[in-house]
Amino acid sequence: MRKEQKLFVILSGIFIANTLIAEFIGVKIFSLQEWLSISNFNFHLFGMKMGLDFTAGVLIWPVVFILTDIINDYFGVKGVRFITFLSVGIIIYAFLAVNFAINAPAAGWWLDINKQNYQIDAQQSFAFIFGQGQNIIIGSLVAFALGQILDAYIFKSIKKTNRGGQLWFRATVSTLISQFFDSFVVIFIAFKIGQNWTWEQTISVSINNYLYKGILAIISIPILILIHKLIQSYLGNEVSNKLRKNNL
Repeated sequence: MRKEQKLFVILSGIFIANTLIAEFIGVKIFSLQEWLSISNFNFHLFGMKMGLDFTAGVLIWPVVFILTDIINDYFGVKGVRFITFLSVGIIIYAFLAVNFAINAPAAGWWLDINKQNYQIDAQQSFAFIFGQGQNIIIGSLVAFALGQILDAYIFKSIKKTNRGGQLWFRATVSTLISQFFDSFVVIFIAFKIGQNWTWEQTISVSINNYLYKGILAIISIPILILIHKLIQSYLGNEVSNKLRKNNL
């Protein structure tokens, strides 16, 4: 394999792993204020009481931002589109496999051991944790595909302008715009429609997720630039520049 082929495989593997993990852990809503031991922290926005509550999937989503921009820079919109649709297919396969596992009859001795050692109904616990993901798959996949394709085209459009030479600029702008739609679409479909959340909960978590992603996108700029330099060093200037030029 040529170096650029190995690079695409490595980036794609990390990308798919992160999107898949985010799907499964995204069913949990965690409190940042509890994590940081900040008591009674809240604020009001548009007349609604807001807290620092996020879906757990956002914890690793900045990795996807960085990889999307790197893949786009070297392999273009086609590369991002390919890996996005491949990820969607793998996520669907994963959820089908989980659904099959949930419905498979549990062994009696396995239930008894967990009941005895942990005082839990293992089958019910397994179905509850993994089954929640069934409720968010449509919302997350629609939002993910929409966000990725939008990010790729915005990134490419900026790359063709006079500011296109500044990687951090096109990466940050494309992420901030695309993730605005991603953050609201996934919460609305997955939790407002899927789990009957109130509008206050839906908008609050959506805004929190978006603000978190935006802040992380800005903070991650040095990491993005560092990875870009490492890749350029690995590929060599000639191959690196040729790839980037061919994928304008």
